[in-house]
Amino acid sequence: MSPAVRKTVIAAVALAALGGAAYGLYMLGMNRGMGMSGGAASSTDNASGEAATREHEKAGLKAGDIDPATGKRILYYHDPMVPGKRFDKPGKSPFMDMMLVPAYSDGDTDTGTVTVSPRVQQNLGVRTAEVTEGVLRPQVSAVGSIAYNERDQAVIQARATGYVERLHVRATLDRVAKGQPFVDLYVPDLAAAQEEFLAIKRVAAGDAALMAAARQRMKLVGMSDEQIARVESGDSARPRFTITAPIGGVVAELAVREGMTVSPGMMLARINGLSTVWAVAEVPESQAALVRPGTKVEARTPGVPGTVFRGAVQALLPEVNPATRTLKARVELANPGTHLSPGMFVTMQFMDTRAEKAVLIPTEALIQTGKRTVVLLAEEGGKFTPVDVEVGIESGGQTEIKRGLKPGQRVVVSSQFLIDSEASLKGVEARLNQVPTPGASTTAPRHQGEARVEAIGKDAVTLTHGPIPSIKWGAMTMDFKAPPTGWPRGLAVGDRVAFEFYMSAEGLPQLTSLTPVAPPPAASRAKP
Repeated sequence: MSPAVRKTVIAAVALAALGGAAYGLYMLGMNRGMGMSGGAASSTDNASGEAATREHEKAGLKAGDIDPATGKRILYYHDPMVPGKRFDKPGKSPFMDMMLVPAYSDGDTDTGTVTVSPRVQQNLGVRTAEVTEGVLRPQVSAVGSIAYNERDQAVIQARATGYVERLHVRATLDRVAKGQPFVDLYVPDLAAAQEEFLAIKRVAAGDAALMAAARQRMKLVGMSDEQIARVESGDSARPRFTITAPIGGVVAELAVREGMTVSPGMMLARINGLSTVWAVAEVPESQAALVRPGTKVEARTPGVPGTVFRGAVQALLPEVNPATRTLKARVELANPGTHLSPGMFVTMQFMDTRAEKAVLIPTEALIQTGKRTVVLLAEEGGKFTPVDVEVGIESGGQTEIKRGLKPGQRVVVSSQFLIDSEASLKGVEARLNQVPTPGASTTAPRHQGEARVEAIGKDAVTLTHGPIPSIKWGAMTMDFKAPPTGWPRGLAVGDRVAFEFYMSAEGLPQLTSLTPVAPPPAASRAKP
């Protein structure tokens, strides 16, 4: 081999060695740059994520399923180098020559919690309470008035034409006892029925059919069994007979006077009993769910101090007062001694004991947003998670939870609005730490370059850029997250731009600025 050829071979080998060393330094710089990007995933983490994605493909898993290897729910799949792009199924990245990586529900991508340091919890006065299971005993207070029990009424009617000879009760609201004489009537038809019965008794006493028919006629004109028995034992007709009160109570209505003529079916009087009365309670519409038929009630009235009247809810009337927004609950009260009279004012205490158990939390733990009801769930490590709940009835400072919580968990009962204002219930971030930790947006190194715009999305832009020495990147086409100030006005595909970015905590390039660059003037050709 000639000396010239030998020199050429040596130069080629040296050039190859320098190229390999440069490539090694480039890869080392890439790894170090990724390691310095504020907590980005290492190549080992990416490798494990890709391996998990391949396992998910084999098992047929997708977003929303539980990964049996980790026991965590899969939120979505993404390419760590392309921000804002999420996929429902595992597979290969359409942007890079790599597999997508799964994101789990309790990983760093889960922003459903806020972490509060113990010192800040003490300063805020955060208190928690345990979610319990027990029986709710609703207690509702209401006011109302006494009314007659309409189911304890009796009407006195005339069954034949007659004349009122004497009234034993002369005014409404007079008290009467059961069996007390009420009115004496002279009834000519009654005398005829009795005379017919006595004639049959004298002529055909052995004819049972005729005797039964005559006895039935006396019943039809209004005679009682006792009066008929008196006629049977005597030998003369009695055209005058006395109607007695069928029940005890007060005369609510009196329609006759002495000397009046009465006709068949005419109402003579109406009597209301007082052994039980109705109390019509005004229950607020918001508390109507706590009152149901059969609920025990205790009533008190200033008219009878020191006496408790007991009863139960008979019915909730299907009517709402539009002025007071109250429903009427009809309560039947026992009235020993008939001390309660219609129109009296009473205060009532409803005491409902429900047999079924319920999940209970303090009412003060609820946050009403107008559209939903939320509680802050206290977890280990000072973490708090907002949870949507479905509430039931409330009583005595306790609220029934139908869905969203389990017994044994703990919820925040004070200062939850301060935590909620920090969390905003939309994207909760751990910002209530004892010592604020600088983020990647303020500490990560900045990198600059020039590129051509390939595509513009809502949250990201695709750029084809040249080498970026500060991060050891070569020329490539990739996506960048939008800058905080948004896109420049008039930005279009094909524009040349100067850009600055940093690597976010997720290992994704985040633009801080994007400025269009004017195209250089066309160079004039030199004439020969």
